[in-house]
Amino acid sequence: QVQLVESGGGLVQAGGSLRLSCAASGGTFTNYAIGWFRQTPGKEREFVAAISWSGGSTSYADNVKGRFAISRDNAKNSVFLQMNSLKPEDTAVYYCAHGKTRFTTNQVMDNTANVGYWGQGTQVTVSS
Repeated sequence: QVQLVESGGGLVQAGGSLRLSCAASGGTFTNYAIGWFRQTPGKEREFVAAISWSGGSTSYADNVKGRFAISRDNAKNSVFLQMNSLKPEDTAVYYCAHGKTRFTTNQVMDNTANVGYWGQGTQVTVSS
């Protein structure tokens, strides 16, 4: 059973930065694409970014492109989301998402149907 634990959320002023981490255990982490989603009350979970199993390919939602960067360290079973130039509209609970099928590309990770496991989420609050 795969377990994902996010950390690094918090309160930051607009224009600031945060780095989220997702630590995985209980599975073959290196064989799976990993993604980040976010959710605000009353809204559906929204795709943010994803990275391929090898780390060689990444994809982003249009509203974070150029500000956020996803990376992974397979030796540490971890994925990171560096968030810069944060805006109040980035306020949400951020979730780490583990792919459902081995060796799929990051491109399919924008669909929650391709997520096999979720973390518990970490709150990010951006004040104006």
